[in-house]
Amino acid sequence: QVQVVESGGGLVQFGGSLRLSCAASGTIYTIGDMSWYRQAPGKQRELVATITSGNNTNYADSVKGRFTISRDNAKNTVYLQMNRLKPEDTAVYYCKLQIAPSRFSENNYWGQGTQVTVSS
Repeated sequence: QVQVVESGGGLVQFGGSLRLSCAASGTIYTIGDMSWYRQAPGKQRELVATITSGNNTNYADSVKGRFTISRDNAKNTVYLQMNRLKPEDTAVYYCKLQIAPSRFSENNYWGQGTQVTVSS
């Protein structure tokens, strides 16, 4: 059994910062890519950032230079540091972890989502 729990969302003013966390627990052999997605009301879920097991990172153009993704493998946790937040960053943020519970299988596990609201 694998559990993925997110934390860190909330209400922040324009230009402010928030840090999201996403921690996995349970039976874990390895974790590959760790990603953050977001979904705004009436819009499709979009990829925000990814960090590979080799610590390579990729960002959506809309967040480059403002958001930083990082991971702590000892804690099975991925973070998203969000700076200079804008109202258009308002969305529910989800993490997705590529987890192998054993060396014979691998699945994607999603967090429950955390609301980020940026006021103007």
